[in-house]
Amino acid sequence: MKTKMNQGLGALLLLWLLGLATATGQTLNKPTPAANPNLGSTTPWTSACGSENFNEYYVEFTWGPPLVASTNEFILELSNANGSFANPIELDRVSDKNTEFDFLFSFNLPTDTRGDGYKFRVRSTNPEKISEVSDAFSMYYIDYNSPILISKDGNGTIPPSGTIDVCTGAQVTLAAHNVPNADNYIYSWYRSGTKLSSTGPSITVSESGLYFVEMDYGANCSGSANTISNSIEVNINAPQGIAINTPTKTTLCSDDTITLQANNTGNGYTYTWYKDGSIVQPAAVEGATLSVSGSAAGFEGDYQVEVEGDGICLERSAAVTIQSAGSFAVNLDNPTNVILLPSTTETLSVTTDASTPTYQWYKNGTAISGATNATITVSEVGDYHVTVTETGGSCTSVTKTSETTTVVFPQDFAITIDYLNTYEACISTSVELTVASITATDANGNQIDVTDNLKNEFTYQWKKDNTTVDGASGATLSLVDASENGTYSLTATLDTFTVNTIELPVVLNSGENIAISSDGNVLCDGVIITISTDYDLTGKTYEWYLNNTKLDITTASITATEVGNYQLRVNTNGCPIISNEVVITAFDESIVQLDTNSNLVFPEGESKVVNASGADSYAWFDEANNNISTSSSITLSEEGTYVLIASSGNCQISRTVTVSYRDNFDIPNVVTANGDGANDLWVIPNTYSRQANVTVTIYNENGEEVLNQRDYQNNWPSSSLQFSKKNQLFYYKIQEGNKTLRQGTITVIR
Repeated sequence: MKTKMNQGLGALLLLWLLGLATATGQTLNKPTPAANPNLGSTTPWTSACGSENFNEYYVEFTWGPPLVASTNEFILELSNANGSFANPIELDRVSDKNTEFDFLFSFNLPTDTRGDGYKFRVRSTNPEKISEVSDAFSMYYIDYNSPILISKDGNGTIPPSGTIDVCTGAQVTLAAHNVPNADNYIYSWYRSGTKLSSTGPSITVSESGLYFVEMDYGANCSGSANTISNSIEVNINAPQGIAINTPTKTTLCSDDTITLQANNTGNGYTYTWYKDGSIVQPAAVEGATLSVSGSAAGFEGDYQVEVEGDGICLERSAAVTIQSAGSFAVNLDNPTNVILLPSTTETLSVTTDASTPTYQWYKNGTAISGATNATITVSEVGDYHVTVTETGGSCTSVTKTSETTTVVFPQDFAITIDYLNTYEACISTSVELTVASITATDANGNQIDVTDNLKNEFTYQWKKDNTTVDGASGATLSLVDASENGTYSLTATLDTFTVNTIELPVVLNSGENIAISSDGNVLCDGVIITISTDYDLTGKTYEWYLNNTKLDITTASITATEVGNYQLRVNTNGCPIISNEVVITAFDESIVQLDTNSNLVFPEGESKVVNASGADSYAWFDEANNNISTSSSITLSEEGTYVLIASSGNCQISRTVTVSYRDNFDIPNVVTANGDGANDLWVIPNTYSRQANVTVTIYNENGEEVLNQRDYQNNWPSSSLQFSKKNQLFYYKIQEGNKTLRQGTITVIR
């Protein structure tokens, strides 16, 4: 005997209204590749190779009832190359498919797409749901599709013969030189046809072989990019033992000239000469010698020769050091700018490593009588220098001139202060302020840096917010606590001069930590999540944020009504202290699954076991609202509507299962659609009707489709259907997926 649901569901609804979180849900299936309808193709793509010339792809998406809200949007999202959706990329968004259970998304590959593990998913906005994740796919956007050019060190010069000779034990670097933003790509390097492990735009090698490279756009896309480079053959040869023959002398006077010569000559090789690592004689065939003159300015240094040629490796010799016989140093001991205060003197001096030096001091270019020592005391302004003459050694007398010291009277001083160490406002927990520079201005308006010689001569007083800081009288001030935050300046005094600096703000982090917590992290209907902190907010200014957007809330605790990242920011001592994040996520109703569809049909006297999964606990109710099981499984043998309430954390989900006894009549082949209320509709057994996974298709005599419906409701033909004749023949096909269950004819008699 059949029973009907006439009570109980209202009681369940009442329970929900009393605060139980319930959910019923749509099923969002994983998206799958689809053929491009604009190309007339019927074959779905298996990998994506997008480019400027072609970048249009489709995926098919199916979902199941109930219907979503009219304001819903379906969003197609792409993972990263490893399949992670931590930062999903939106590919497409549609708002007009809320009544279509099977449709296509169109998308273009982002230009930075490169990898073999990309996945898709679809997200709905109302209700908030996420589909099953798709399979992984190889996807590449080919934005560089020209042959790569490689050269030594990427210098842009391809060897004319395509060959580079390298000495045994040495290495050579080959690199692409014509690829913009070369580091943005993945490469495949080859040696004599064998793929190497290097994947960057350059490779350093020490083995012989024929080297080339191409862009790695994956197994399916690389060939179409046409990026294979030129080839460079690397040959490993034994070194020739290149050296510079021992010169006749290595210490030169000003009238000396020597010739440096390579030890391997007469073979048509090319020679390049270097001094201190820089070329002094460009590459020349048989240029095996170099002349060095002691009269040339700066001739002193380390000399090398580099040799290259057919059949030999590029080789550079060890260095030969050439010195000056009259070489000595003159060093100025005092700063080059000296401030002379009124009625005072300053001492200028030099040091030298000459063996027997003599000295002569000059003021404004004129020799000072009697100033023939390494030191001189001055009391007048002017430009001072000294000449030092070496009177001993193997060469005739050699004279050198020191740097010039400018001595001036000051008209004014300027002092700047700065942070001594790395400082970031509201991040640093300590800082030192210091005198960064002292500049003197002379009578002509010239500014002279006198920091080194006058920094310790001034007396100092630090101020905070224009108030004297007790005990702060040094050139440096150390601040270690947020209570010292403020604006600092410095007053400096020397003789009759008093200098006030500009102000420098200091805002230190207090080092305090603020922690917030919640009594739940999953948001669903009927569940209240409270976010709070143990930090004392009394008298503090604070703000709550959701996804970095300020909330219009001024209470010490808040109720989370949206998913997202929540934070608390408290302002103290001029700095915001930012708490940890509490992440609230939406409840995923799809976690609860049944192993059967929601409409069960079986013969009377038999039963069906229904298994649920994905929840923490389960409660099954019959039509009378009787709790008939608390197991995840239940055996159903009687007709009726059964409700499962599954709990996961604080959230609950409901699932409905309808049991009907299998109809015993066969599929009718005649319908008398005359409006008399008898046999007006084509009613088929419940084995096929009202089944979400069964599709009913009806065609007219011309083979035209007049009905294509899943979950057929025994409601054809409709009153609006037009008939071309009184007795009309139709054909039907009943399918489950790609499997045909039944097919035949229907005669409709009007």
